[in-house]
Amino acid sequence: MNLLDLARAIFGLAFVLGLIGLAAWAARRYAPQLMARLSAERGERRMKVMETLVLDPARRLVLVRIDDEERLILLGEGRELIEPRGSEAGK
Repeated sequence: MNLLDLARAIFGLAFVLGLIGLAAWAARRYAPQLMARLSAERGERRMKVMETLVLDPARRLVLVRIDDEERLILLGEGRELIEPRGSEAGK
């Protein structure tokens, strides 16, 4: 392998790594907008994740809105705990 072949291999590797970096940058920059546009075309959704909170590596709290009712869900360790929020919370 002479010096010219080595230079071609290094240039090819740099070119491919540059293309991968460009694709990663474009995905970070434009993918959220594309996903929002695609989800908007499906119409109004009945269920939305309002907020999530990571408690520790095994558990997280998720606030979910279903129609006009909110539910607080504790996820983790193989079980879920659902707490009603909104109209049923005061009872």
